[in-house]
Amino acid sequence: MYIIVGLGNPGREYEQTKHNVGFRVIDKLADKYNIDVTKFKHKAFTGDGMINGKKVFLVKPQTYMNLSGESVKEVMSFYKVPIENLIVVFDDISLPMSMIRLREKGSAGGHNGIKNIISHMGTDGFARVKVGIGEKPNGWDLADYVLAKFNKDEEPLIEAGIDKAAEAVEMMLDGKMRDAMNKFNKKVKEEKPEKKNKNEEENNDGNENR
Repeated sequence: MYIIVGLGNPGREYEQTKHNVGFRVIDKLADKYNIDVTKFKHKAFTGDGMINGKKVFLVKPQTYMNLSGESVKEVMSFYKVPIENLIVVFDDISLPMSMIRLREKGSAGGHNGIKNIISHMGTDGFARVKVGIGEKPNGWDLADYVLAKFNKDEEPLIEAGIDKAAEAVEMMLDGKMRDAMNKFNKKVKEEKPEKKNKNEEENNDGNENR
């Protein structure tokens, strides 16, 4: 069985915020494969089903982001799933919106949810799918930015990122991690410089307007 965890914060006030992109990827997979993710177990909303012939357990921790590891540890211990069968999906401010990046393991990179999971699991050796939410604008507090909702112009971009993340998870379940990394990670490297320049121009315009 594979454990697929999407990170976010519980409660209506946090719905559709940038920090809750992981939840939205889980919801996308749940809708596509008719998996009911409403059972409350292990401090999370969960649901089990099949994706591409693989048994999966979808998890949306309800511990708040900074304590995500409590839920993940309970799930992994209860089902006795090896760490290589864990996939964690979460937001990343270092990537432009609509872009994703896959990693087989690695540090938390400043993300408190991942930091807590590494702490509870005692290893950083689990796969993750990072979904770009864009860089924090100058003058914004980081917490305010990640807890803000997407505006009308940003929604199509984040939806594209969510779709890519769901596709990446499907490929990973098929044992195509390398193919998925080649497809999505390479694209980020190629497009990021152009996107960055455009974003800088837009940010400059926005600063002048303010």
